[in-house]
Amino acid sequence: MKALLASCSLLVLSIGAIAQDIRNNPNSNHGNRFEQLGTILPTPNEYRTASGAPGSKYWQQRADYVINCTLDEKNLRLFGSETVTYFNNSPDPLTYLWLQLDENEHSTTKNANYQDPSSVSQTTMNVGQLERMADEKKDNGFGVNITKLTDAMGKPIRYTVNKTMMRIDLPTALLPGQKTVFKIDWNYKIPDRMAQGGRGGYEYFPEDGNHLFTITQWFPRMCVYSDFQGWQNHQFTGRGEFALTFGNYVVNITVPADHIVASTGECQNYAQVLNPTRLARWQKAQTSNEPIEIVTLAEATAAEKTKATGTKTWTYKAENVRDFAWTSSRKYVWDALATNVAGRKVMCMSLYGKEAYGLYRKYSTKAVRHTIQSYSKFSINYPYPVAQSIEASNGMEYPMICFNYGRTEKDGTYSEATKNGMLGVIIHEVGHN
Repeated sequence: MKALLASCSLLVLSIGAIAQDIRNNPNSNHGNRFEQLGTILPTPNEYRTASGAPGSKYWQQRADYVINCTLDEKNLRLFGSETVTYFNNSPDPLTYLWLQLDENEHSTTKNANYQDPSSVSQTTMNVGQLERMADEKKDNGFGVNITKLTDAMGKPIRYTVNKTMMRIDLPTALLPGQKTVFKIDWNYKIPDRMAQGGRGGYEYFPEDGNHLFTITQWFPRMCVYSDFQGWQNHQFTGRGEFALTFGNYVVNITVPADHIVASTGECQNYAQVLNPTRLARWQKAQTSNEPIEIVTLAEATAAEKTKATGTKTWTYKAENVRDFAWTSSRKYVWDALATNVAGRKVMCMSLYGKEAYGLYRKYSTKAVRHTIQSYSKFSINYPYPVAQSIEASNGMEYPMICFNYGRTEKDGTYSEATKNGMLGVIIHEVGHN
């Protein structure tokens, strides 16, 4: 009996020690997966209730953007000029504002960089390693260049760039209920998304000499200011994302004349950027239950071979969204159909190159429709007028547009695994909206 009690005591102590070790393990998210969150969540108050619902005095900030941007495909640069109208709906006077400069993640000099481990060997070091370490600190030319920052009247405003964040010092405090307007001119070198990583950039196709641009997390944008955290001004490391301030957007996107653009929001000038044949196809798609090709495979393939020298400007508007993303390429086939969600028409669309034609032409736009109809039944009605699936070799979502993978073999064939993976990522990313 004594031996049995001793064994049980040792077992209890061992289990306790293991449990304690798990709880103290810095490599685990939480030692006890069933722990209460009371000490982690903000204390309930008049802004936020314990149930998670907004309180009686809940508020959130708003930022509206008017952006004019130009894609320089030859030099792989993006130039932008934006006007930001920031509304202070908080009860606090604000003497400065914080903005995110996500694109600085690709810079060797402006990047937060603390997420990368040291390249210093713990045992040996040679001249080659030292030279590589020195090269890591040389300016690689990437990151946002702020060329001008003024108030609405053109008067310069003082600002400070701190790696992936920028602070604007207001000349006078922005009081509760007031708004302020400022303008920023900027540009940056577009990164090779396939080689450098990240969610935005370009993919180059050497066989036809063309690019596919996915422009995401691309413009200086407002950080969130909240009642429980104040300014969210943590550095962006490229491996996460933050909450964003909702607002309205008007974005004018100037690209090579033979490019096709897709974007957050609704295009305001299809009549100006589409030729009569494509405009007629677009109008037909407004009432079609089957995908209509607005840009055909033959047209996209021909465009790859004869690059235009002029430009076109596509204008988009989006209301009450947290972010804005777009894509541009002459490689794109474009198809669309219309569906109905709670009495509202939603245009479901897909853009993809010839490398994905065999899969996306059959499945993508129908998968978009299936997703918004199904999720609308089980959660809330899809709130936007557009839902788009873009084949861009990987997956990530933004309001009304998402980037997915799913390319065929060179002979147009594909496996069931590739097809099912493509359908899964489309459903997943569209569902995030």
